[in-house]
Formats: sequence, C-alpha cells, structure tokens
Amino acid sequence: MKQIHKTIKSFLEKYDLNKSDLTCLVAFSGGFDSMCLLHALKKICKIKIVAIHLNHKWRGEESDLEEQNCKNFCQTLNIEFYSENLDTNIPKTETAAREARYEFFEKCAKIFNSKIIFTAHNKNDNIETLVYRICSGTGISGLQGISENRGIYYRPLISIQRKEIENYCKENDLKPNNDSSNANTEYKRNYIRATVMPALEEVNSTAQDSITSLSEIAKEETEIIEEYLKILTEKITENNKIKTKKFLKLSEPVQKRLIYNIFIQNNLDYDRKKILNIYEFIQENSNSRAGKTCSLTKGLWIFVSCENIEIIDKDKTQTPYFHITKEGKYENNGYIFEIEKFEKEVRKFPKDSDCSAYVNFKNLQLDFEIRTRQDGDIIKPFGLDGTQKLKKYLNEKKIPNHQKDNLLFMTQYNEVFWAIGLGISDKIKVNSKPTHHLKFYKKGQNNGN
Repeated sequence: MKQIHKTIKSFLEKYDLNKSDLTCLVAFSGGFDSMCLLHALKKICKIKIVAIHLNHKWRGEESDLEEQNCKNFCQTLNIEFYSENLDTNIPKTETAAREARYEFFEKCAKIFNSKIIFTAHNKNDNIETLVYRICSGTGISGLQGISENRGIYYRPLISIQRKEIENYCKENDLKPNNDSSNANTEYKRNYIRATVMPALEEVNSTAQDSITSLSEIAKEETEIIEEYLKILTEKITENNKIKTKKFLKLSEPVQKRLIYNIFIQNNLDYDRKKILNIYEFIQENSNSRAGKTCSLTKGLWIFVSCENIEIIDKDKTQTPYFHITKEGKYENNGYIFEIEKFEKEVRKFPKDSDCSAYVNFKNLQLDFEIRTRQDGDIIKPFGLDGTQKLKKYLNEKKIPNHQKDNLLFMTQYNEVFWAIGLGISDKIKVNSKPTHHLKFYKKGQNNGN
C-alpha cells in the first residue's frame, strides 16, 4: 500500500499536478485498477477529483449494478461521480468501445473544464499491449507501449504490477467490480492475458521483465529517431504543409516513417498495411495539380498534390457567414469582417493574398453576403473585360479541390466582388480614391492592413 502511495505521489510531483486549484478526472470502471487509483488519489492528493464512468450496457443488469457500485463507492469517499450510457448504435467491438470511451473522456474534460484525465493502466496492461502490437506488426515506436503521459491523459499506475493493485484493494477492504467479460477470450487482449502470457513465461520465466526492457529500449531508440525527424521535418515543411517534392527526395524508409508519425500524432490505429497504402497513395498522386484526398478516419483526410501534403480535419472546418448592409464590424464563428469608409489616396495597396482590400463601391448598394461558393457563381477578374465562372477562376489560381469549399467570397446574388485572399473583381477596382477599406481576420489576430 505504501509503495503505491509513494509511486503516485512521485508521479504527481513529476507533472506538478498535486495542486488544490486543479480538477482531475478519473476514468472509473470500478474494477481493481481504477478503484485502487481513485482510493489512493483521495487519500494522498489535494487536487479536486471527479470520477467519470461510461456504462457500456453490454451486459444488461450486470452493467447497471457495476455503475451503482461505482456511484456508492464515490459517495462513501465524498467524490463527485458522473456517468453516461454508451450509444446503443456503437458496434460491440474492442476498437469501437475504446474510441467511444475516449470520446466520452474528452467530452467530460469540456464539461468539467479539466485538462487532466487519469486512467488506471498498469504494468501488465503495458506488457499485454506490447504483445498485441508485436502481433499487429507495429514499428519501433509502437514497442514503447503505453506512455505514462500523452496530452491530457496521465497514467500514475503504469509502473505498478496488477498483483500489487489487487493486494492494495484487499488490504483496504475495497470491493471492485468483477467484469465477467474479462474472462471472454474472444477479446484479443483477454486471450493474450489468459493464454499468450502464460505460454511466453514457459519459454522464459522472466518474460514480463524482458518485454518491459524491450519497451524501454524502444523508447530510447525512438527519441534518437524523433530528434533526427524533427530537424528533417522543419526542412521539408512550410506553413504546416509538407512540400511534396522535398518529401519525395527522402529515402523510402524515411518517407514511411513520416507517414507512421502522421498516424501516431493524430492518435489513429495503424498497421503496416495502412502505412503502405498511404505511401502508395502519395506516390500515385504526387504529380496531381488539383490534388487528391484519402480518408484516414472519420473526418480526417490526407491531401496530396504536386505542391503539398497535408492533413485535413473536416470536423474542425467551420466557415463563417456574414450579411453586410452597412459600415461597421461583423463577427461570426470566431472571425471578424470590417468595412469602413475610406476616401483618401492609398499609398500602398494590399496584395491579392492579403485579407484586406481597398475598393470602390460607388455604383453598388451595400447589400452583400460573405459566404462559401455556390453553383452558378461568376466573377469579373481584375484587369479583364468579361466575366468567367468562379470554378474556372479558382482553377486558374491553382486552388486545391479540398480548399475550394472553405474559401469565402463577398457576393451579390451570384456575382463575386471579392474572393478573400485571392483578389477583387474588376468592377470594384480603385481608379483614383477608394470608397471603402475591407478587412477580414480571425478574432484576436487582426493582421488586416
């Protein structure tokens, strides 16, 4: 018991977490591991604790009884308890359940305004994960196992063996849930625990220590590799986009390792086949002018063109909308549009790529929309006599297909007068003095001139 308390104290000190003004969430299933962690944290730390529980509802009444046991335990220790039920549409698979749990954890982080989530992974979990990853064909980085800290997730028990945790629960007369599904060897991790690990220990009685040692070596090797890759990535990246030509000059193993890092950095499941598929996708589309996209997971895509390789998070893409009827400042969805009268001579005009423009609205009524493109949109490009379809205009500007739907345009009906960051219509060009100055920028980052 004292050893577990000591380990957790050292962990909290290492990450400077033992503060009374912090709120931490504990992923609490009510099993031996999470009950031990929750009990120990309550005994030794100053931090405010909230236990969060996701009821999978997969085992009917048993699941509900486990949730009630968790709630009762928290009431006994005067710990706040929060629970939700898993969506019934979630497939009953290990991967789907894991993804749903982490979505729940991150939802709770927002609800309780916390950046600290403790999970109760232990040393045995780490070893079993390593065996699973070896069977899945992981790379060296995967052999590091479960990290003790990643983002908002912290794992204070990762160096503690399961038998120590069970002894802690027994010594403190704790009554953890006994999840009957843990005995179901149809689940891969249960099979590893019940069958593979005993077989490995017959080959080598110290197999667990050897696997842990392998994990530590992998961490050291990975640190060396990452130090090199960081320098390399800076050389081939501009504006958070990998330059395709520079990427292709790298050796094949380095290219594959950078693809592997994309999966790791975005917390995606991966195997050798997925990495090879993305490698081949990049090779096949590296000469494409418009570019192609390939799905990595729901809402997350990789885009490849002859210019750039980048990750697109479609779930985070939120485009604002404005209806402009008078001078002033407009705000929507974290963005600001300003239109002000300006009747002086302009010494220096902004570039087309700037989100700022001096214009002449003398023959136009102030009644504009700022929106994304629509079918039938036209524009009269600056310096040209006639109009052209917006689609052709964007193609001539060499805008990648995946970016076109996120661009914003100042329009009246179907005519574009300002393609923000691309250029203005010839109809509002300034011949002598402008009538207005336009600026568009993200809130808190006013760089319009």
